[in-house]
Amino acid sequence: MTFNDTYLRATRGEKTDHVPVWYMRQAGRSQPEYRKIKEKYSLEEITHQPELCAYVTKLPVDQYNNDAAILYKDIVTPLPAIGVDVKIKSGIGPVIDNPIRTMADIERLGDINPEQDVDYVLETIRILTQEQLNVPLIGFSGAPFTLASYMIEGGPSKSYNKTKAMMVSEPAMWFALMDKLADTIIPYVKAQIKAGAKAIQIFDSWVGALNVADYRIFIKPVMDRIFAELRTENVPLTIFGVGASHLAKEWHELPVDVVGLDWRLPISEARSMGLTKALQGNFDPAYLLADWSVIEERAKKILDMGMQNDGYIFNLGHGVFPEVNPDTLKRLTSFVHEYSAAHKNNSN
Repeated sequence: MTFNDTYLRATRGEKTDHVPVWYMRQAGRSQPEYRKIKEKYSLEEITHQPELCAYVTKLPVDQYNNDAAILYKDIVTPLPAIGVDVKIKSGIGPVIDNPIRTMADIERLGDINPEQDVDYVLETIRILTQEQLNVPLIGFSGAPFTLASYMIEGGPSKSYNKTKAMMVSEPAMWFALMDKLADTIIPYVKAQIKAGAKAIQIFDSWVGALNVADYRIFIKPVMDRIFAELRTENVPLTIFGVGASHLAKEWHELPVDVVGLDWRLPISEARSMGLTKALQGNFDPAYLLADWSVIEERAKKILDMGMQNDGYIFNLGHGVFPEVNPDTLKRLTSFVHEYSAAHKNNSN
């Protein structure tokens, strides 16, 4: 089984034979095989069965011929280990019955022991990387702001009012929570790498709710610390969030290899802002429901921008959603591979 390292080379800004492609939330979501599994098991139950979780993770690579796999698990997976009572509720998302309200709530949080607390995650990684995959496996974690938003709001939020209020009015509490979450994320991610993950993506999904000034004060220091510690593991590091185009330059200054973009910021514009690192993105997932002619035209525009520089990875601007036809993703992957290979051959 020949190992396809195209994604890894792109993260380092190296030349590749084609533009690598993978999709956020590619594991599960729209595949009929996955839906059948979900009739019997919840997300939590799937992730706690390493063989089954490995199957779900590998499925899109087999079906779409993607250049990377991303581990099937939830963003809040490490939180129960530190004492957060979190439940994944269908149609809602993570719900927490004991939200953070006081410094005592933060001080009560424990420490994660990945080999013990998330052994099922690590076993899934070992199964995939030792036996099954011929592409890199991307491990991941939520970032402190995004995890904190669930812990403070008690579940998903549209405004993050309680989170932002704590941040600006109780800075001592805020920074204590950021430190606790960094102390959780770093060993959690390092354990994924030790188990065999070849790359890491940190999802700061909801940090776009903040302005640049607040990001610099309340978030950037902890992100600097996390990525600086993860750099010692020598795997590519990506940061991604939604609705955070105004933070792209801040992200570029972090010790990361790849900046992930949603569909709001064109790749050419990001480059003109001075982003020289590898970029990932940024096809609007809503377009996956359009006619193929529209999909192809939009994909071409993004590829033409991305291929102006080495160090580009084709992805969606957010995750695959359940209504997407798997055949569309397969066709899009083939198109990205063929179109970019032809372009690269012509330019050599």
